[in-house]
Parts: sequence; structure tokens; C-alpha cells
Amino acid sequence: MASLTHERFEGLAAAYGGEVARWPADVREAAALLMSEEPEFTGAVLARAGALDAALDSWRPAPASAAVIERIVGAAPKVKRPRWLAWASPAALAGGLAAACAAGVLVGAEVNQRTVEAREVAVTNTLTAVASPFELEAGA
Repeated sequence: MASLTHERFEGLAAAYGGEVARWPADVREAAALLMSEEPEFTGAVLARAGALDAALDSWRPAPASAAVIERIVGAAPKVKRPRWLAWASPAALAGGLAAACAAGVLVGAEVNQRTVEAREVAVTNTLTAVASPFELEAGA
């Protein structure tokens, strides 16, 4: 472990702030050793860095004015949409509607076919039921 010079300690405090825990791991032990050997010097350096940390942490930028926002948005490059994209959305909508209509027609035709078959079966059953008593009388 190399010992830290005053200049190096001040440079680390300026770069990483007043909390040694935020410093690189490889210099923390040397910093702790210097802090135990020279508490007045290191305490003053860390206090100055801590005051700067607090000032930076409390600073909030002012909100941008409407004029600044308008200038930024106005200066932004315009997005050019490809020409095919202009008709792609309406074409996709039309294709989807056409597919839905076709599905409706197919389902309707299938339901209609089953209804016709059910009616034929009902008529056949009815005729069979009605014809049976006549056939019995004719045979008697």
C-alpha cells in the first residue's frame, strides 16, 4: 500500500467528493491511514469537498421557458416518412376489413348450410311420423 501525499489526497477529494467511501477502492486504505495520521489536514480537505458536494446536490436547474422549448423543437430535424408509409396504414385497414368481411360471409354460409340440413331432417322426421299412421291403416 502506497501512502498518499497531501496533493494526491486533495486531488482525490476534488474528484470524488468528501465521502471517502465514494473514492476508488485501491486508495481508500491509504486515505484512511493518512486520515488517522493527519486528522486536521484531511478533515479540512474533506469538509471543503463535502461543502461542494452539498452545494452541487442542492442545485436544481431552472425550468426552460416556452420560448426556449419552442426554439429547440423548431430547430429539431424534421422526420421524413417514406412515401409507401402514407398509403400503408389505410391499405392495412382496408385489408383487415376485407378479411373480416370474408370471414363473416364464410361463417354465415356454413351456418346457413347447417340450418338447411337441420330443417331437412326435421321435415323428414315429421313426414315419417305423419306417414306411419296412414301406412298402418292401409296395411290393416
